Amino acid sequence: MKVLLIGSGGREHALAWKIAQSPLLDALYAAPGNPGIADHARLVELNVEDHAAVIAFAKEKAIDFVVIGPEAPLVAGLADDLRAAGIATFGPSKAAAQLEGSKGFTKDLCARYDIPTGAYQRFKSAEPAKDYVRAQGAPIVIKADGLAAGKGVTVAMTEAEALAAINDCFDGAFGAAGAEVVVEAFLDGEEASFFCLSDGKTALALATAQDHKRVGDGDTGPNTGGMGAYSPAPVMTATMVERTMKEIIEPTISGMAKDGNPFSGVFFAGLMITAKGPELIEYNVRFGDPECQVLMMRLKSDLLPILYATATGTLDRVDAEWRDEAALTVVLASKGYPGAYDKNTPIAHIPEASEEAKVFHAGTALKGDRLVATGGRVLNVTALGKTVTEAQAHAYALADRVEWENGFCRRDIGWQAVAREKA
Repeated sequence: MKVLLIGSGGREHALAWKIAQSPLLDALYAAPGNPGIADHARLVELNVEDHAAVIAFAKEKAIDFVVIGPEAPLVAGLADDLRAAGIATFGPSKAAAQLEGSKGFTKDLCARYDIPTGAYQRFKSAEPAKDYVRAQGAPIVIKADGLAAGKGVTVAMTEAEALAAINDCFDGAFGAAGAEVVVEAFLDGEEASFFCLSDGKTALALATAQDHKRVGDGDTGPNTGGMGAYSPAPVMTATMVERTMKEIIEPTISGMAKDGNPFSGVFFAGLMITAKGPELIEYNVRFGDPECQVLMMRLKSDLLPILYATATGTLDRVDAEWRDEAALTVVLASKGYPGAYDKNTPIAHIPEASEEAKVFHAGTALKGDRLVATGGRVLNVTALGKTVTEAQAHAYALADRVEWENGFCRRDIGWQAVAREKA
């Protein structure tokens, strides 16, 4: 099978690494890819916003299957155009990708189909939103409706913080994503991520994870796209997984189909495990980043046929087998992130991978023969262990061998699970 992978981040490096292990694979291309992905795929300079160019390349190379990694091409309808050209594609349609592209769309779906989530209101101007906040009080959650690279959400612990977040959205801090704002109730509990594939009819539960959004140790500082993650999430017991499937995932699949937007791809459900059970915080319609990295380390099964079955409506014919070990990833980011940071800083050394540990590239490039950091989140140091505590020790030992003067990381990724294991 000839496969084209769309994307250039740590998530796509993890997918490329796993797809490249498949005996079904004849050739793997990646557009645009990164230096880490180049170890597993042929990199292609394609403008993925030019759907006609992507289709032309796929036809020229007789591509059998396209895997779309990031959310932006999905929300832009790349999967629709590829499928219309007769090319099997992993990823939801533009209409179904609204689950991530519009937080208001998802909240309305939850309301229609009794999917547990926080109470909410949608606003297209600042003053009514502020009036609602004043009436509800804090803590309260302010969300830019559209795609904001994981940074458009403010969990406001005070009314003043909530009002400032509303101003940020409507003043253009998140561009077009903030043209509409969703204000929703604060959910109290422990966050977890749940991943599940759907071909529009069948659901295949994958695995659970927990990530760390805040930039600083102890979950302090501003939100980021994610500073680390681990899998499995201890809070997601078998009972909680069963309830999540029954109360959240299955009603979403049937509701999307009923509304004329059947969902094919991966559900990444951000959950809050409250005293009442699982409640939906938000949906993403692609593998998480950096959650994908820990999922791929734990997946024993061949990924390629599972993704292909999802794309071709045959998900009922496959299964996913997982390693018992825990996996943990630590994000190495550029100093200053998520604020301003220097670009093109040199990375002198990345340690060799082993079966138990690997460094995935997220924001790197080659300048001549020099590897440099081009993004905020740059490397994902990922390791396995019998426990989260052991995986954490392995990951940090590897991270400490990376030679990059402008890099930093949190030192407490996995702290909740580690505390549980020591209790």
